[in-house]
Amino acid sequence: MTGKLKVAGLLALGALAGALTTMQLQANARSSLAPLPLEELQQLAAVFGMIKSDYVESVDEKKLISDAIGGMVAGLDPHSVYFDKKTFKEFREGTTGKFVGVGIEIGMEDGLVKVVSPIEGSPAFRAGLKPGDLVTKIDDSAVKGLSMDQAVKKMRGEPNTKVTLTIFRKLENRSFPVTITREEIRVQSVRAKLIEPGYAWIRVSQFQDRTVDDFARKLEELYKSEPNLKGLVLDLRNDPGGLLEGAVALSAAFLPSEVTVVSTNGQIAESRATFKASPEYYVRRGSADPLKKLPAALKHVPLVVLVNEGSASASEIVAGALQDHKRATIMGAQTFGKGSVQTVRPLSADTALKITTARYYTPSGRSIQAKGIVPDLWIDETAEGNVFAALRMREADLEKHLGEKNKPAGAASGADATEAAQQKARDEAREEARKKLEEMAAKTKEPIKPLPEFGSAEDWPLVQALNQLKGKPVAVSKTLSERKAALDEDKQ
Repeated sequence: MTGKLKVAGLLALGALAGALTTMQLQANARSSLAPLPLEELQQLAAVFGMIKSDYVESVDEKKLISDAIGGMVAGLDPHSVYFDKKTFKEFREGTTGKFVGVGIEIGMEDGLVKVVSPIEGSPAFRAGLKPGDLVTKIDDSAVKGLSMDQAVKKMRGEPNTKVTLTIFRKLENRSFPVTITREEIRVQSVRAKLIEPGYAWIRVSQFQDRTVDDFARKLEELYKSEPNLKGLVLDLRNDPGGLLEGAVALSAAFLPSEVTVVSTNGQIAESRATFKASPEYYVRRGSADPLKKLPAALKHVPLVVLVNEGSASASEIVAGALQDHKRATIMGAQTFGKGSVQTVRPLSADTALKITTARYYTPSGRSIQAKGIVPDLWIDETAEGNVFAALRMREADLEKHLGEKNKPAGAASGADATEAAQQKARDEAREEARKKLEEMAAKTKEPIKPLPEFGSAEDWPLVQALNQLKGKPVAVSKTLSERKAALDEDKQ
């Protein structure tokens, strides 16, 4: 199996793995742009004309132009996207945390939709879908050959309408249909609870419009029930990112005012900025500071941050800021490595361009692009070791991921060959890990046990985080090690 998990996100939420600036810059051409390549534009116009006049059947002009724009943007990097009318609507719905769908986190594997995880309480969750299930058909349409967006569109729909998914469960070697009634999914991006007297856990699964408000409210509730909090675990595992100001706000909740949280750097002036731990960098115009009522003790409470290979972008900003300022102990596994910022620029009332405009850097100036945040303490997924870690994709595995910006002359071919060799080794490691899982399932004649729910009593990394806060011995991983970036980048 060589299929790559190229995109992961909440079904019908649009692309989430990215820190997005909320500033919507004008899409007007700037005087600093180089002259347009007239010869190439003439070729584009010629191809357009040939398709219109010579193609076997009539082609809609607007669709042709839309497809051309989409292809141009898709060739840039994995995170730049052209939003047409429908996908822009879906994207805006995604940032609010509300959408109509079946409620699953998905990826693509071997051309099929892969269930990464059903959203708790969703129709898919209630229907019994499991991580690792493959969707082979959506109603009467085969999934093979569909893009991620096309598959998502087919699973979306109006509330109270039905969709039938044909599921292939590999570990049980069987296919079966599941009919699910679509409904509005309300993603709870923040969960929290007291684990035991004096110690609390707060989880952020995604950075949405309401995340900071919900985060502040949950913390206030925790302190009301336990005013003398001795330690806090901030859980960012499998958090794919989201809104940049949300990451700045969460970092500011724990850091001294005015220290740097993150900086960004890109081609245009607006992309060169420094964000600090003060309200003007995260409070929206006309809104009150959601962190204002938080207890002062939060700035000093012992803190552990849990991360894994699925922690990306905005969650990496938080982990990197807290690590650089030595405010928290980062525990878990090396993070995803998405060190770029996307800006959403409206093209019309119904369309927009999400374009990568900058790289971001931790307070010490580290770029984590294609590398990620390396934890202070490496922790396995379970007491028995790592079950699924080797199967997970990271930024460095994505086609067209941002690499080294300024290679020495003549170095490109050698660097490309090295990266190709590294990619081949990672693909082989994932294939080997998959075979071992299947052999284990065949030997025991039982399906592979899924990982315990985050925050549960069986959550091994959480148990180790509590040990760290209490000063007890921590069972660090004996197998996990740092994965070097395929191509390192220096701050420009």
